[in-house]
Amino acid sequence: MNVIVLGAGIGGLTMALMLHARGIPVRVFESTRALRPLGVGINVQPSAVAELALIGLLDRMAEVGVKTAEVCYFNRHGQLIWREPRGMAAGYRVPQFSIHRGEMQMLLLKAVLERVGPDAVASGWEAVSVDPDRGSVTLRPADGGADRVERADVIVSADGIHSAVRRQFYPDEGLPVYSGRILWRATTVGAPFLTGASMVMAGHANQKLVTYPISKKLADEGRSLINWIAELRVPGSTPPKHDWNREVSLDVFADAFARWTWDWLDVPALFRGAEKIFEFPMVDRDPLPRWTHGRVTLLGDAAHPMYPIGSNGATQAILDARVLADQLAGTDAAGAPDALLRYEADRLPKTAQIVLANRGHGPDYVMQVFEERAPDGFAHVHDVASQQELEDIAAGYKKIVGLDIETVNAKMRGV
Repeated sequence: MNVIVLGAGIGGLTMALMLHARGIPVRVFESTRALRPLGVGINVQPSAVAELALIGLLDRMAEVGVKTAEVCYFNRHGQLIWREPRGMAAGYRVPQFSIHRGEMQMLLLKAVLERVGPDAVASGWEAVSVDPDRGSVTLRPADGGADRVERADVIVSADGIHSAVRRQFYPDEGLPVYSGRILWRATTVGAPFLTGASMVMAGHANQKLVTYPISKKLADEGRSLINWIAELRVPGSTPPKHDWNREVSLDVFADAFARWTWDWLDVPALFRGAEKIFEFPMVDRDPLPRWTHGRVTLLGDAAHPMYPIGSNGATQAILDARVLADQLAGTDAAGAPDALLRYEADRLPKTAQIVLANRGHGPDYVMQVFEERAPDGFAHVHDVASQQELEDIAAGYKKIVGLDIETVNAKMRGV
């Protein structure tokens, strides 16, 4: 048994590490010429952290990421709606991490090169097409040279939301589905807010702020590298691919948040402190009927791109990798296609449910409830929603995404 992974993002690199831990040879091909620590902040939920802890990466994550202490939901007036502990503060045996996406990727890359080998990741090779029956992939070099064909018993396509492999299987799918909302993302160095390890959601369905600290190094110095996302509803068609993740001026969106100055956070000042701001549309794709074709399957954003709600993109890719590695362990080449189907049967329904739940605003739905019932604010939170209703909203999403404390903690027994 041997495997090729297409894509050296968080999902693809985790896949390589999971396979190596089970004694399965693996090679990774990445389309970019050089991997660099790009991006802004992400959150990795305890369910995924537990899986990474089992392959010896917990300490490395703790060296760079912030252990998230709580998540808080506020209305657009800065009034607290709901607060709950997260990670170890909530009773998990592992943390939830708020971490820079690029640092997370570099952490995983370093582990792959150390464990699998210095030549385990080949950069500058874009997947052009696959032959699912033969288990082959045609790769095109970034330098303009000749294509090459590589073969393996299994090919895992972890090449992101614009996956060439997914496009081959579903040529009529078209562009990702636009939500009607645009995100502006950046980081700002500033003073800690709330606990110094709080994840904040504020606003409502048409206007929202998400912010949290992502650097342990700065936290140790008494400062915060604050990741933030400003979101506004901007109806229209999906922008073309080349316009995604472009750098923009603060003037594009800042006026809408001009009055968001609260006693615990000055949002306009937070925005002004960013060196670079990047814009991209909030998109996903409809759940697929199948991921697996012969010896080829999809993973992570190639399989189930979802709105960045509930902090589940990277988490679900990591869970994909663990399940797929488990199914391939102990399987020979002849049994590989059946192993891929078992992986799909486990993960496709779960991730499809999350994609659809996120379209309904996921746990952020609680903010929309308060915007509709009390748009001018409230005197007491329970005048708007009962404690039971608040608890039910939070618990419902946790059940969908697999954040049951007992299940996660059971994985860590004896570790």
